[in-house]
Amino acid sequence: MELAFEQDIKDSFRVSHFTQNERFTSIPERLTYHRILFAAAGSGVIEIDDVRFELTGKTLFLLSKGQLLRFPETTVLTGYELSFGDCFWEKAPGSASNCKAVLFNNAAENQRLDVNEASFTELSFLFQTLHHEFEKKDYVNKIDALAAYLKIMMIKIANINAEAGAGFDNHEKQLYRSFIELVSRKYREMHEVAEYAQALNIPARRLSDICRRCAGKGAKELINGQIVAEAKRSLQFSSQPVKEIAYYLHFSTPEQFSHFFKKNAFMSPQDYRTRFVNFGR
Repeated sequence: MELAFEQDIKDSFRVSHFTQNERFTSIPERLTYHRILFAAAGSGVIEIDDVRFELTGKTLFLLSKGQLLRFPETTVLTGYELSFGDCFWEKAPGSASNCKAVLFNNAAENQRLDVNEASFTELSFLFQTLHHEFEKKDYVNKIDALAAYLKIMMIKIANINAEAGAGFDNHEKQLYRSFIELVSRKYREMHEVAEYAQALNIPARRLSDICRRCAGKGAKELINGQIVAEAKRSLQFSSQPVKEIAYYLHFSTPEQFSHFFKKNAFMSPQDYRTRFVNFGR
């Protein structure tokens, strides 16, 4: 499969503004940096990994490094695009680390966020201010200032993401965030809800209930989603045999992995890989 790779960005941070910008990319781009796409207005289709989203106005798209981005048909965008690397994020104050973890450690669960009128006005101002600061000539501590703006942006977006879960308390929010962060680090070797529940010192049933209230999905579904996303990336971007991918993801046998993948992706690993090889021809 033919791929384009994101170019290096100075200081691992960039914010761009565009008006009626036309995009069409037949070749998917593999992201090197995390990306926030704030669409104030637009039309067309955006494809992230192998999931297609209709593009409308007042929408946020959150993409993690390693994900695959493509505009399969002519798409028109007005808004902002922000890219940042993990090394740049480390400059942001640590108090926002949970927000970044919830939004980007499992970005597939927060890929698209619709923005209401009040939040749209607030985000438009923040992006405009951040872009203005980014375009200034370099000055002492400019990177620190940009990192501070990014922290504010991340907190605001995390609040938008949390609005759908207004019915659960702050302790449940913290447990959910801890679970998502743990999944992002341990999904290869830990596949069962009980393992995460034990690590968080809560019953497995309660963990699943919290996930359903916070994300609309059970804990097992979230874990499997992370495993499937990594398996798809390996099948698309590497020539590793299915057997090696199975062992890399800590499945006991290739057959067990194939059964798991087919159940969750509705096709075998080999069929999935063949689909993308043929796509690139």
